Amino acid sequence: MQPFEAIHGDASDGPFTLALPQGEALPLVCDSPHSGVHYPGDFGAAVPLQRLRGGEDTHIDALWQGVPKVGGTLIAATFPRVYIDPNRTLDDLDPELLASAWPTPLAPGPKTKLGYGLVWRRIDADTPIYDRQLSVAEVQNRISRYYQPYHAALDRAVESAYEQFGALWHLNLHSMPNNAYERLKIKSPHPLADFVLGDRDGTTCEPGIVELIERELRGMGYTVARNDPYKGVQLIAQIGRPAERRNSLQIEIRRPLYMDEATKQPNASFGSLQRDLSRLCQTVAAYIRSHQT
Repeated sequence: MQPFEAIHGDASDGPFTLALPQGEALPLVCDSPHSGVHYPGDFGAAVPLQRLRGGEDTHIDALWQGVPKVGGTLIAATFPRVYIDPNRTLDDLDPELLASAWPTPLAPGPKTKLGYGLVWRRIDADTPIYDRQLSVAEVQNRISRYYQPYHAALDRAVESAYEQFGALWHLNLHSMPNNAYERLKIKSPHPLADFVLGDRDGTTCEPGIVELIERELRGMGYTVARNDPYKGVQLIAQIGRPAERRNSLQIEIRRPLYMDEATKQPNASFGSLQRDLSRLCQTVAAYIRSHQT
């Protein structure tokens, strides 16, 4: 099985993978909530698998393989975000998707109204994922079997690191489509950056690590933006409390930097980007060592 192929059915190891620190551990926890390529058998989507794959952050977990090598923890979802999205709150659910009323109050956000909520309703502006409404029971099953185990694993890693070191740096790892502005219905005067660092406008992460990562990436020749067009969603909002030394930063990578968006195959630049990110991990690790006390 080639790494760019999607797989029908659940991953044999469960809804997430966990790579623990190699050598001396650091209070660095990274997660890739959208790189899963295992499509559960009960999905029941009305569009082809290749279209569904447009929601994947394919290969992001592989690109960041340097995290555990420098003492960090790396968690990655094995299920696809279009099935259920771990980077949304449980009340961020579109009531139009449901065949009956949800048992608790819902609070769908702006992206959910575009079709990209806890359970995606659309793959793009013109393409609904389902030709039916979903039952409350099947959405609850997705929550209990996939969403909650992922969050529990991430919470354990975060709290264990914070308890041990009294500080935490969390990197929430993603990729973004080349037409991100168009998908988000944003008119931008400039092209999409190679990397977008999201800290919810400076509220989820101490500035030093953000400045370091931006400087290092620019030094490698990449373009970098902050909070444009992605500021970060549920996971960094939940984890990031800089006043308590709990820092959380979202990192988005423009997909054509490392893969063909249509086929999901790694392109000729995949290896060099992977090496650059491994170097970045080493720099981040050195920064954390010098700031963890």
